Amino acid sequence: MDVIRLLDIRDRALSVDEVLSAVGDQAAGGTTIFIGTVRDQDHGKPVTQLSYSAHPSAENELRRVAEKITTDFPVTALAAVHRVGDLGLGDIAVIVAVASPHRAEAFAASRRLIDDLKSEVPIWKNQLFADGSAEWVGACE
Repeated sequence: MDVIRLLDIRDRALSVDEVLSAVGDQAAGGTTIFIGTVRDQDHGKPVTQLSYSAHPSAENELRRVAEKITTDFPVTALAAVHRVGDLGLGDIAVIVAVASPHRAEAFAASRRLIDDLKSEVPIWKNQLFADGSAEWVGACE
């Protein structure tokens, strides 16, 4: 079975249960999951909504990032899903999960997976603030 179990960019709600199920592996002694949600403020300003957009190459770049993680860490299973479209406060924007033989490896691989996803996969966030202003925040910074 492929170590990369689930990768997707979706315009619908993300499921923690689906991602956790995807990385279930009897060879794993540690499984980590990171859930990124829409918070109610940024830069000290109240946020009312986010809208995510992805470049057509985003899925290929997500796969490239995931493959690098499986090369650099002893991962037994990996999953990553990111949402696009309009999201409200508290909505899940991204979920990554990693299973490894040991917890330290799972933590390290998961941290690198979310960091590389945010910095290398072309997904952009438009934050709408309560004062009517907006701000684009890009990946690949």
